[in-house]
Amino acid sequence: MKLDDLARQVNQKSRLTGEFVLRSGRTASEYFDKYQFEADPILLDALAEQMAALVPAGTEVLAGLEMGGIAVVTALGRHIGLPCAFVRKAAKAYGTARLAEGAEVAGRQVLVVEDVVTSGGQVVLSAREFCRLGAHVDAAVCMIDRQEGGAEALAAEGIDLRALLTRADLASASAQAD
Repeated sequence: MKLDDLARQVNQKSRLTGEFVLRSGRTASEYFDKYQFEADPILLDALAEQMAALVPAGTEVLAGLEMGGIAVVTALGRHIGLPCAFVRKAAKAYGTARLAEGAEVAGRQVLVVEDVVTSGGQVVLSAREFCRLGAHVDAAVCMIDRQEGGAEALAAEGIDLRALLTRADLASASAQAD
């Protein structure tokens, strides 16, 4: 499936209209609900198949960030056959008390996987934690870059952000649908 067709499907599935209170407290008449495309196994699989081309050579572990990145990393791992780590925002205080469950990250080249990147803040925090655990992180992939400074924030940390789609791609898909 072509990328512009996928962008159109993501836009149709995830762009909601109505009255929504945003994190900032502002009210909006339109909302992008990323979980709508992540919950569609056919669409998520098609996106992950395209995303596989963004995985840098030498990657040893895919690390999906809580919560949306978990679905994405699982679908992506299926396409490229690499082990996955499921990453919490903070290590739990019980059981294994680990930040990342699943594949071991210490001493390995880790690719951070996220669903949507806005500011890049969570990717930066998680990458720093991986480095403290002995992992090597120099790239991240996401399904959608909202183009709100995330790529720049990651670049400042030495992390290359590779996005399957951007906010501009989705805007273009929306304009074509109208």
